[in-house]
Amino acid sequence: MAKIAFILLTHKDPDGIIRQAERLTATGDYVSIHFDARAKPADYNRIRNRLDDNPRVTFARRRLKCGWGEWSLVGASLEAVKAAIAAFPDATHFYMLSGDCMQIKTAEYAHALLDRDDVDYIESFDYFTSDWIKTGIKQERLIYRHWFNERSQKWLFYKSMEVQRALGLTRQVPDDLQMMIGSQWWCLRRTTIEAVLDFCAVRPDVMRFFKTTWIPDETFFQTIVRHVVPDLEIRTRTLTFLMFTDYGMPVTFYNDHYDLLLSQDFLFARKISPEATELKARLGELWGERGVQFPISNEGRSLFKFLSGRGRIGRRFAPRFWETESSLGRERTLMMVVCKKWHVAKRLVDQVRAQTDIPAVEYLFNEEGGLPDLGGIERTLDKRNRHRRALVRMLFDYHKSDRLVICLDPAAYDLMRDFTSDKAVTRVLEIECDFTDDYLLGHARRVGLAGERTPQEVIDRLLPTIRFDLKFESDRMRDAQFPAFMRIRQSASPEENAPPLARFLGCDPELAHRIAATDYLFVD
Repeated sequence: MAKIAFILLTHKDPDGIIRQAERLTATGDYVSIHFDARAKPADYNRIRNRLDDNPRVTFARRRLKCGWGEWSLVGASLEAVKAAIAAFPDATHFYMLSGDCMQIKTAEYAHALLDRDDVDYIESFDYFTSDWIKTGIKQERLIYRHWFNERSQKWLFYKSMEVQRALGLTRQVPDDLQMMIGSQWWCLRRTTIEAVLDFCAVRPDVMRFFKTTWIPDETFFQTIVRHVVPDLEIRTRTLTFLMFTDYGMPVTFYNDHYDLLLSQDFLFARKISPEATELKARLGELWGERGVQFPISNEGRSLFKFLSGRGRIGRRFAPRFWETESSLGRERTLMMVVCKKWHVAKRLVDQVRAQTDIPAVEYLFNEEGGLPDLGGIERTLDKRNRHRRALVRMLFDYHKSDRLVICLDPAAYDLMRDFTSDKAVTRVLEIECDFTDDYLLGHARRVGLAGERTPQEVIDRLLPTIRFDLKFESDRMRDAQFPAFMRIRQSASPEENAPPLARFLGCDPELAHRIAATDYLFVD
């Protein structure tokens, strides 16, 4: 059975470290601690006094003063790893943790997962071709030597790069290495750790290179492991659940995230808020339990992306507009059917096609296919959105008509604003539908916000947010003061819906009534 040596990098909260070490070792695993040499000596002494008698705890023999982005973090990791290798000869896996990490599964579950496959778990993506680095410098991390800390010595950091750039003092990555990048929170087998340490001993040139790179904790192990281990034995993922904001800052978890965390396909989570005492207590008790089943829904990242895109009034960012293209044509009329329930809009335009001579195209900016050959502009959704007016002009030409109906999702507000600002005649018809909780749940699953096993507590918090979001989209259309805006409602009778539909289509009321009276129009 797997025995884990946890490599615990810490710099604060001595009581929390003590509790975590006691908890992790109580189930038969090990802990190797590196406590930052910058931290208070009294805190370190407190940890040593409480844990020195625990045979499953060891300490890095050399403590380093650690700084974010510096080699010292890798050096501290190596010191703790060396101590663990020497102290725990039966440890099969080495798992990197910080003091902000907490387990979100049981030890029983963790051991079973590691026993299942003889592999290493480490994010390891090509440094130059991946988009892992979202902001800041990229190749400059490697090709220049970094002796100063960007956070505490910002002027010296950038002045040093400026001087090296001016003098042409760039350097190459060691010839036999493919530079990789990824999260520093890895879980490696003993044979892999031993191979990494052996590599470090025989390649001083590589060690010198990494010691003056910037943020080497995201590249050192990620590169060396890929160099010494076959690709088939590497799972390019971390077993620690973490998320980042748009600004590259880690997302913090609080007391109400317990059910969400347990449903993610990970063993630990980072970072847990220091104030989340209830969450820490519940997760602490969880590690030693047995027979616990964990339904995995794994919707955490997509849920965060959805929620963080909404601000106090429902959206975080103002709409962005593509470049303005030439007009659709003053003599043309573009009619936009806007509905969140796509099947309802499709049924309506089917009736429009069947009972009028107006050509209609369904969700052309949301769904692939469905368009004739227009010279390639229709082949991808990205092209369609970039060249929206050109696409619609070509559809007018293709159908040899000066009228056209298209379907849009209510989220496509920028499309509506763009088209309604055109010289062409434009009309917008909102189909206001009723949304049950079952429909909203289905919608959440379709777009990846929830899974079949998402805990009910998460769903209960998610549904009101989705319902508010749909209301926001509807209110935004009504407040936009489009030149011609009509609305029909699922809850209204055909007699009520026929007049706005007639105005939208420019047809007689009797024909509009026949379309509105379609008996299956609003059936879910």
